Amino acid sequence: MNKIPLVEALKSYVDERNAPFSMPGHKSGRGFKSEYLNINLNEFLLSADITEVEGLDNLHKPEGVLKEALEKLRDLYKSEKSYFLVNGSTSGNLIMSYSCFEEGDKVLVERNCHRSIMNSLIMRKLRPVYLNNTLSTILKAPLTLDLEEFTRLLNEHSDIKGIIITYPNYYGVGCNLKFIIDECHKRNIKVLVDCAHGAHFGVHKRLPDSPVTLGADMVVMSAHKTLPSLTQTSFLHVNDKSLIEKADFYFGVFQSTSPSYILMASMDYSRAFLEYEGQEAYENLFIKVDKFKDDIKDFSYIKVFDKSYINESETIFDESRVVLCLEDGLSGHKLLEVLRTNKIQAEMSGENNVVLICSPFNTEQDFDLLAKTLRNMDLNLIEDREKSFCFAKLPKQGLIPGDAFLREKEVISLELSEGKMAGDNIIPYPPGVPMLIIGEVIDKEHILGIKKALKSGLTVLGVEEGCIKVIR
Repeated sequence: MNKIPLVEALKSYVDERNAPFSMPGHKSGRGFKSEYLNINLNEFLLSADITEVEGLDNLHKPEGVLKEALEKLRDLYKSEKSYFLVNGSTSGNLIMSYSCFEEGDKVLVERNCHRSIMNSLIMRKLRPVYLNNTLSTILKAPLTLDLEEFTRLLNEHSDIKGIIITYPNYYGVGCNLKFIIDECHKRNIKVLVDCAHGAHFGVHKRLPDSPVTLGADMVVMSAHKTLPSLTQTSFLHVNDKSLIEKADFYFGVFQSTSPSYILMASMDYSRAFLEYEGQEAYENLFIKVDKFKDDIKDFSYIKVFDKSYINESETIFDESRVVLCLEDGLSGHKLLEVLRTNKIQAEMSGENNVVLICSPFNTEQDFDLLAKTLRNMDLNLIEDREKSFCFAKLPKQGLIPGDAFLREKEVISLELSEGKMAGDNIIPYPPGVPMLIIGEVIDKEHILGIKKALKSGLTVLGVEEGCIKVIR
């Protein structure tokens, strides 16, 4: 038995020295060395793990250096007020929901949103109206919002108080957010954006616009996903001045009273990096990404998802995100495993795709190793002849999440759950998007999907030893 199991497991992984195409954005610490900023955070991060001593301010009442750092963050993103979040974007999503809505409010919610948003529906006792996503034939996965359905639902539900959407998703794809914001604001509907994967947006002309500058009322961004910031760090931005007082209060509710100065320092550093080096750094990243795409363009079994697969009038795409799409009969989950055995750590896999999160701290050597591995791929290792599928319709809602949470539940075999209402959210990880939300009616397609996710080796929250909770 290991004496310190987690530490030893981490050391073992670090010793593999994998090419890092997963979060966090600092890429194994590479991003904490800046000649331009004349700083090397690696040298003093641990010694900087201190508390609120004199001269270092207080995150819950910033009046000194933290106030200055937060004002610089606000000015960079052009918000009315910005916050450092030490409890991740999960806490930011909760702050947004509590700041904007009251119990019983009806809200439009993108169906393929993060579990933290679904939890906020339960906790705030909101009445969700789900927005479906269009499907991508090349990704075999949900793509972005169906704008026709969005318009129809706005017209059908005159009592909607707000909309919660993801921009972009794991694949780097997002909706026409400007259109959605304009249509919602005409009706006095609040727009909340989970921009966990877009903290870098707006810094380069090839990147999509930031939802803050597009006018969203509140925005959450995961600094750690794409920027040189430590895991768990996020930003919250408020554009609507009328929401600041509530945001201040709920910030105090959902943040630790002992925030890590290491985490806050890494957020301040990532802001400075983006401000002073971001444009040039992303220009260099795009050179590497473009070269990689050119290197593998003739590989018949694989395509790289790009703008040619979207309608640019309705959809945006983050060109720094590399999504490998396989031909039919090949498995993204198996490709993820093969990449790892070749010292490449990708972010996640789907049935026929693999997502790689790239940042300016990925090197030419990283991309060369990736291209070489794909060039020498034994396709027998990633073959999968099982029929793929993707849910094309929204599940039927039996109860709203808040009501379902309070109902009595029982645990039964997944095989016997058809026609029952889910007693818990069923969530494959990654990406953390619910397959079923508590209170929704389970059908054969869901059972097959859950079984396939488990067979593929994914972690599926809400499933234990082939059993799930259902409402009695």
